[in-house]
Amino acid sequence: MNTAPRYAVFGNPVAHSKSPQIHRQFALQEGVEIEYERICADIGGFAQAVEAFFADGGRGANVTVPFKQEAFALSDEHSERALAAGAVNTLILLENGKICGDNTDGIGLTDDISKRLGVELSGKTVLLLGAGGAVRGVIPVLKEYRPACIVIANRTHAKAAEMAAHFDIDAVPLDELEGGFDIIINGTSGGLSGQLPAVSPKVFEHCTLAYDMVYGEAAEPFLAFARQSGAKQTADGLGMLVGQAAASYRLWRGFAPDVLPVVQYMREL
Repeated sequence: MNTAPRYAVFGNPVAHSKSPQIHRQFALQEGVEIEYERICADIGGFAQAVEAFFADGGRGANVTVPFKQEAFALSDEHSERALAAGAVNTLILLENGKICGDNTDGIGLTDDISKRLGVELSGKTVLLLGAGGAVRGVIPVLKEYRPACIVIANRTHAKAAEMAAHFDIDAVPLDELEGGFDIIINGTSGGLSGQLPAVSPKVFEHCTLAYDMVYGEAAEPFLAFARQSGAKQTADGLGMLVGQAAASYRLWRGFAPDVLPVVQYMREL
């Protein structure tokens, strides 16, 4: 019988998830054996799937689209980050049998930008493109870095305005955006279908870093547009993916993985 501790990522779809490869690399760093699987939960059956996983000896789980709000709802306790985001991407089994929900997306993003890429966030002007769950999840941690301002712009301005009001930041309609942003972060999923956010090239004129939360080929349309429009540096979201996974791993096991070699390993796959 295999007694290796069990972890999983829940999503729908989830077959594309790179989480198993990432967490295997973390386990190698720690010198332990773990099991990490992908679980495709039925829409409407997420809570039951999570309950069954933990009842069968699961120790912790990651949660991806479309279940982050449901993960928040089923958690018995929440971290401050999760409460602020209203979404959970990490489930931790506590010693008392309860489940604590946390959100490590913001840590993944800000660590990647400030540590791996060496770009200062404090005092900078930040533009977030999109107003979905990906953006919502990172704003609380982004605010901790005390940028000069955070502006949200979204295809549906009302959604951006609502999110901006919730987090006490600013919202500007896409077609009214001007330049002057130090850091521009694309949190839309348009790149997956080759679509670009409808922003003017002049928005990138003074941009130090253009960052896409998705990674690989899906990030390239936005990053190429940013480079052509004057962005000095561009990066996709692979470092964010590995960084949020590392933060989850630390919460489960008390071991802090080294992110850099794992980003390199995943890039070469």
